[in-house]
Amino acid sequence: MTLSMPRIIPHAELAAVRQDLREDPQPDKVDRHAVRDLEVRLLGGERTLKRREVAAAAGVSLLSARKLWRALGFANLGDEDVAFTPADIEALTTIINLVREERLTEEAAISITRSIGQMTDRMVVWQVEAVVEEMVHQLGITDAQARKRLVTELPNLIDPLERVLLYSYRRQLNAAVSRLTVRAEAGLGTEAGEDDDSSLPLLRAVGFADLVSYTSLSRQMNEKTLAQLVQRFEHRCAEIISVGGGRLVKTIGDEVLFIASTPQAGAEISLALAKAIGDDDLLPSARVAMVWGGILSRLGDIYGPTVNLAARLTALAEPGTVLLDSSTAATLAGDERFVLMPQKVRTVRGFGEIHPVTLARGRGTGLVVD
Repeated sequence: MTLSMPRIIPHAELAAVRQDLREDPQPDKVDRHAVRDLEVRLLGGERTLKRREVAAAAGVSLLSARKLWRALGFANLGDEDVAFTPADIEALTTIINLVREERLTEEAAISITRSIGQMTDRMVVWQVEAVVEEMVHQLGITDAQARKRLVTELPNLIDPLERVLLYSYRRQLNAAVSRLTVRAEAGLGTEAGEDDDSSLPLLRAVGFADLVSYTSLSRQMNEKTLAQLVQRFEHRCAEIISVGGGRLVKTIGDEVLFIASTPQAGAEISLALAKAIGDDDLLPSARVAMVWGGILSRLGDIYGPTVNLAARLTALAEPGTVLLDSSTAATLAGDERFVLMPQKVRTVRGFGEIHPVTLARGRGTGLVVD
């Protein structure tokens, strides 16, 4: 099977699953033994340790241990709660050793730990919902039945997903290092220029794509249909941004925020987004805006006036079009791949008068998403 193909469940397997559901004497209750077995496998053993015991075994104060657990997003526990396993000692020691060996400062260790906690938390929720949705669709069962059955399905997925997670992490880290190397060799560096705020050290193309009339559409759709629309929008955007060499920073319902290393790459992604979403009969049109400028990157998110201006321009763009500011347009001038059409002066909150420019396709085919 390829990733684009749905999983086809054989009739015999499907019939067996439905028979199991009919014969279940307690259809509304989860198998506690299965839950316990899954927990032992996931946590690496039985819960036998208290938090002070874990901190002592790792050779740190309880305060330091709690800082790292909070950074990972773990719930607060009391001194008498038996909630930890030897795997918790190993993980805590691993993080602490990075500080002891002076590979990281304590502040950097906490920041990196927080990035791991936030990303894995979102990833796990996403994966669970995807598996539940798959079972509802393929098996014809209710959402509640699917969530109950998840406990027996997950053991078959843990090892494969774990391997892919490590593989993806290493590939993404290598891609990030490669981008830094390319920028350095091209003389782009990281400085935003002598006249720019030194607190905004990274030059990037910042773009937003926003679905038109999303609020009114959301009132007319049921939850399932709305979720499918948002999922389709996010999938199309993620695919195009990836092909264009950009990075999807985050999605906010009907809106995506992305960055690219050059204004040209940002322009290609922006045009491809506007076209692909406009050509999709199942999605409303999108407004897209892109600005080239300095940003501050923290905890996987980006900040600064460049981001704010891109957001403001998105609201001004016509459906199905891409809007730039005049400075960004100047970086694309003379490139035959792009057509630049100046618009009337607009007053933008926080920025005063700006000269927006509509971006259109010139020569070439643009990004090709196969």
